[in-house]
Amino acid sequence: MNKELMEALDILEKEKEISKETLFEAIENSLLTACKNHFGKADNVKVEIDRETCDFLVYAEKEVVESAEDVTDQCLQISLEDAREISQKANVGDILNVEIKSKEFGRIATQNAKNVILQKIREEERSVIYNQYYEKEKDVVTGVVQRYMGKNISINLGKADAVLNESEMVKGEVFRPTERIKVYILEVKSTPKGPRINVSRTHPELVKRLFESEVTEIKDGTVEIRSIAREAGSRTKIAVWSNNPNVDAVGACVGMNGARVNAIVEELRGEKIDIVNWDENPGQLIQNALSPAKIVAVFADPDEKTAKVVVPDYQLSLAIGKEGQNARLAARLTGYKIDIKSETQAKDAPGFRYEDYLDYEEDEYEEGGQEEYEEGYEPEEYGSEQYEPGEYGADEYEPEGGYEDADEE
Repeated sequence: MNKELMEALDILEKEKEISKETLFEAIENSLLTACKNHFGKADNVKVEIDRETCDFLVYAEKEVVESAEDVTDQCLQISLEDAREISQKANVGDILNVEIKSKEFGRIATQNAKNVILQKIREEERSVIYNQYYEKEKDVVTGVVQRYMGKNISINLGKADAVLNESEMVKGEVFRPTERIKVYILEVKSTPKGPRINVSRTHPELVKRLFESEVTEIKDGTVEIRSIAREAGSRTKIAVWSNNPNVDAVGACVGMNGARVNAIVEELRGEKIDIVNWDENPGQLIQNALSPAKIVAVFADPDEKTAKVVVPDYQLSLAIGKEGQNARLAARLTGYKIDIKSETQAKDAPGFRYEDYLDYEEDEYEEGGQEEYEEGYEPEEYGSEQYEPGEYGADEYEPEGGYEDADEE
């Protein structure tokens, strides 16, 4: 039994996660390479390795000829006299297995065999790492900041390094070496130098994955995140839905005293998060999405994916938000193009008055999502103190059916 070889294979399998069978094949190929370098050819050479004991045998298949004068190629033929020394039953024309002593190989042949094994180990190690992180693609992992490479950042994920490009960073975020951060794996590419892993801190799915890891009800499927809109580093809106009538979707995401959402906000360094209830009724969904602004009326057209919203005069700026952010995120969250006007503006604007719809023989907006709201959706009703997670260029994220930016007024 070759104990040293067996112990070496066990260590490689445990530390590098390379299967023993792959290593056995590498050793067989290295011995064939050594034979070719030593004898000039190895077409008739065979290698056998016992998988249990790690004992190996290298032999060449040679044809038995009458005498030494008849031997034209020593690599392929053997005289009957020499063959009888190996096996008394050998006869002319037989194919005899002649053992090759690997200890007789020269230094160059031995070095080449060693290089073949090392190259195979490196290739398998890269392959194992690639497969390991490819399975984590579109998921969140924790990494350690290593160094800045120009405007990009190198992040160690354990067995591999990832690159956080400048375009995937949240503006204003600054990281220190050895700092631990969570990142979203965008893609994993296989290269000759090993896997190249690109990660992001701005993708909307980062927020979704953080909620899945933090909120048990989302992980087990009781609560679903139906839609998400994000402007990284600033604000995120998510719409949640509960499959259990006894479970409050928003409350589950917020947690006791905001514990769950605060953990996500802390990881995203203060990015505001609005959590609203998803509703199949587009009018109700749009009202929820525009919170914390109070809504007077919503006229939604599901076919055109447009909505006209009326808000109290003093709520107009709140509904639109700073630089139109609240309306823009609501549009992305719902997939509707939202036009917002105050009550005063709506009096003279076509399509913003109930009278514009009363002449219809059928109240299509009753079916399509027209709703009238006498009171706005108060932030206290869904616990929307503005919590903050991460960002991705919001234009990169499209809800089902697409979206259009809200009109800013």
